[in-house]
Amino acid sequence: MTFSRRETLKLSAGLSLAALVPQVAAAQTRPTASNDLTLWYREPANEWTEALPLGNGRLGAMVFGGIARERLQLNEDTLYAGAPYQPANPDGPAALPEIRKLIFEGKYLEAQALIQAKFMGNPMRQVSYQTIGEMTLTFGPSSNASAYRRELDLTKALSTVTYRQDGVTYTRETFISPVDQVLVMRLSADKPGKVSFQLGFETPQLGAVTIESPQEIVLSGRNGGHNGKDGALRFESRVRVVASGGQQSTGTDELVVSGADSALVFMAAATNYKSFRDVSGDATAITKDQITRAASRSFGALYSAHLDAHKAVFDRVSVDFGRTEVADLPTNERIAKSLTLNDPALAALYFQYGRYLLIACSRPGTQPANLQGLWNEKLNAPWGGKYTININTEMNYWPAEPTALPELTEPLIRMVREISITGAETAKIMYGARGWVAHHNTDLWRATAPIDAAFYGTWPTGGAWLCLHLWDRYDYGRDPAYLREIYPILKGASQFFLDTLVKDPASGYMVTAPSISPENQHKFGTSICAGPTMDMQIIRDLFANTARAAEILKTDKSFRAEVLAMRNKLVPNQIGKAGQLQEWKDDWDMEAADMHHRHVSHLYGLFPSHQITTRKTPELAAAAKKSLELRGDMSTGWAIGWRINLWARLGEGERTHSILKLLLGPERTYPNMFDAHPPFQIDGNFGGTSGMTEMLMQSYDDEIILLPALPTAWPKGRVTGLKARGGFTVDLHWADMTLERVTIRSAFGEKATLVLGAHRLPLTLKKGRSASFGLRDGDLLRL
Repeated sequence: MTFSRRETLKLSAGLSLAALVPQVAAAQTRPTASNDLTLWYREPANEWTEALPLGNGRLGAMVFGGIARERLQLNEDTLYAGAPYQPANPDGPAALPEIRKLIFEGKYLEAQALIQAKFMGNPMRQVSYQTIGEMTLTFGPSSNASAYRRELDLTKALSTVTYRQDGVTYTRETFISPVDQVLVMRLSADKPGKVSFQLGFETPQLGAVTIESPQEIVLSGRNGGHNGKDGALRFESRVRVVASGGQQSTGTDELVVSGADSALVFMAAATNYKSFRDVSGDATAITKDQITRAASRSFGALYSAHLDAHKAVFDRVSVDFGRTEVADLPTNERIAKSLTLNDPALAALYFQYGRYLLIACSRPGTQPANLQGLWNEKLNAPWGGKYTININTEMNYWPAEPTALPELTEPLIRMVREISITGAETAKIMYGARGWVAHHNTDLWRATAPIDAAFYGTWPTGGAWLCLHLWDRYDYGRDPAYLREIYPILKGASQFFLDTLVKDPASGYMVTAPSISPENQHKFGTSICAGPTMDMQIIRDLFANTARAAEILKTDKSFRAEVLAMRNKLVPNQIGKAGQLQEWKDDWDMEAADMHHRHVSHLYGLFPSHQITTRKTPELAAAAKKSLELRGDMSTGWAIGWRINLWARLGEGERTHSILKLLLGPERTYPNMFDAHPPFQIDGNFGGTSGMTEMLMQSYDDEIILLPALPTAWPKGRVTGLKARGGFTVDLHWADMTLERVTIRSAFGEKATLVLGAHRLPLTLKKGRSASFGLRDGDLLRL
């Protein structure tokens, strides 16, 4: 039944609505007081970057916490524009020989023009991530309100708003359940009959609102088009309101609750997206089922299930850098003063906020975290809210393995499986090559052709970089069954480069051509080049990991030999005339257009790779340090995040911490702790969490390196639950800048070496066993 005009359903104070909600939560289900892992504020959010994010991986909301009017901006992770498409350009193979000839002749601008004309994807733009719109609750005038507080408790994934008005204390508690797949809000007051509001929707989409009963309202619509064609997605956001006491009625496009003791709001959202080539889903059936199931349970049961699921992941890691009285201030005030005040607990909050955000926007079965993670208020998000895979998507997942969130990589790994399918078509159509390729962006429909412009999109190693995450999942988890599953993807990525690498006439090395060093202009007025350092480093890792996987799986012996032989023909890392690590195969760095460019692509070999280390390649490490010094510390949010990780790999604790303070400062962190690119990009949040992890513990080359970049700002502290490669869990305690105790647990009995400064100690732990180690009389010993 559809209600277009006001229609009233009277509910007596004693009516339980057992058919819908067996019980409204009892007092003992009310969440406890907040803690140091809580973002909190003394006023509602005015701007989107002041609102607080909730998410269950698939469904997201930004809670504003208004008094007169509450706004919840909504997202569902498959609501992008467009429809399935394949933009690979069939003119590519014919154009490639001339493009390469121009590059090797030094005619880079001519090569760029030919790429723009003959080698870009069609269409040249990918689709944007889009908002559903907003769910609004209108309460009336906000005058006489006092004792206001809104907060987000990271330990509970719970938003709470409280205030006092006309002698009544009002409370709103909101969470998005990863178990029941709905948003749940409870509205309550400390006096009976005081809960009244109108609930409706606002959306910029092509949509309509339908009232299905005095308890149920639905927003339905269609996604935006792309390249002159209509979108293929239908979306639905369904809300059911269940009040205890009072009256429920309908208005024009709204639900009305009057004089209730409390109320529960359930919101579900879905689209008809099933896969990048299948849009046969039924959004209505999904939301009806989710709402019906959730509304048959009490708030207490829903909250308990949500809390258990969240804490099972979030509580794996704890961190303490110390605390000062500044930590008692509201979060926005702490951020505003962070550059001048001593607030080590803010860094710990930021660290855990990064983990919280990844839990909230990337769970098994969902889409991966995009440029905005999960949260976006626009139809045309900044940079489309896509998956930018020349750094940003990869940075999103840097904290996953070391901070004990391995299952959250499942959406990323699944996306790589999918782009290996579309990327195989692109490789064949555009390069006449085997295997698969992805350039610098992809989207919901898994497009893999070069896009945007030749200057930005002519970069064939995006998919190869993503393969590092597939390998890392194995390196941390050591599951041979998983390795067998991903090996064909690694092999396909390697096959593409075996077919497309060409010999540089000047040096004799094998290079990528055409390519770029993202997204930097060299001295010849373009980015187009052959064999940039980053490409060589990424392909070097890809070949090594593919060969290692084949060796472990005892397969493809001849292919393994071919890959390793080609790896030896790649351009090596080189040191330029200023002592810097060269960004290009030629020494152009000191004549580049932007000496402080945000990308530090050629330092991939230092981090996230470990081809360059202070111990094994000290000359290259010194050159990488020189490059960082030349680039400078201040940049966009994500670029600062990358620099934190790089300086930590160099063991420079004080420099690393000074850059971390820039990230935490008001120019690069919004009041809600979102990364201020600006505008908002979530990768800086994840880069910051990863960088702090690297300051405390690093693992590569069968080593676990303890406190490699500990700053004097954290003289005493602890971190528990970090993960090292090979299945190790690491708990660290330190005081007076000195390790007190490290406890190592081994899941698989693998070999490793503990490293603390100049100390090295081989680990001999059996599978499932643990041991503690510390400094005694100047030696690192087992305790």
